[in-house]
Amino acid sequence: MKRSLLAAVIALGTGLASACSGSQTGKVDYAPTAQQNYERGLKKIGQEDWVAAAKYFAFIKGRFPYSKYAVLAELRNGDAEFGAEHYQAAIDAFKQFIKFHPSHEMVRNGYASFRIAGAYWEMLPGDLWILPPSFERDQTATSDAHRELVEFVKKYPTSPQLPKARALLARINRRLAAHELYVARFYWKRGKPMGTVLRLRRLLDQHAHVGYDQEALYLLGKAYLEIDEPARARQAWERLVKEYPKDNRADEVRDQLTKLPATSSKPG
Repeated sequence: MKRSLLAAVIALGTGLASACSGSQTGKVDYAPTAQQNYERGLKKIGQEDWVAAAKYFAFIKGRFPYSKYAVLAELRNGDAEFGAEHYQAAIDAFKQFIKFHPSHEMVRNGYASFRIAGAYWEMLPGDLWILPPSFERDQTATSDAHRELVEFVKKYPTSPQLPKARALLARINRRLAAHELYVARFYWKRGKPMGTVLRLRRLLDQHAHVGYDQEALYLLGKAYLEIDEPARARQAWERLVKEYPKDNRADEVRDQLTKLPATSSKPG
């Protein structure tokens, strides 16, 4: 894992310029006040010179520890780590900021929390043709991002970041739903209908309405029949034909429903 910018700044000081990318100079010209250095750090963020930005923020923390800009420097160091694609370091920085400054405006408005969720999102595996699809791989980071975003939406209903958070949450829900369906199919093909049921129920309970409900309900009905739960199979299929009457499986399901007993059971 790449070490954080702040750690590199502390370790190498002004000599860090040699470690930055070709588009970054890492050069700084420290000013006499905390505010001036903070503004120069922000300018470096705008120029995507993450190394120089981190230097300015580290300088503020060391030289002006009791200034309000020292607190802001902690926050912006997280932004610099994020920009440098040191996402775990960014997560750690923002979590520390929330821990030690819970009443700060950038905590109360959800900014720091949203950046944590965004960092988890950036850590997700992408899709390369030489690798299995992302939904077939480990979803730990995806689950972390989902947890952070769900909490964010609940905790910050008036945050200016809310529209972005909801859009990102929809994308994450889609990826997790695809993963649950993939695992459910895996169990189904290997003659393990109970495993199929558990995965599909989790998909429908936690990641519904992102494009996979139709197939999930169809397969769930079949899996319930395999474990001798015809009433639950009926519930799944009735939901399918009610909510998605034009689905290409709806006619088959309607025919199957005529063969099932009209009994009731607790919702599955």
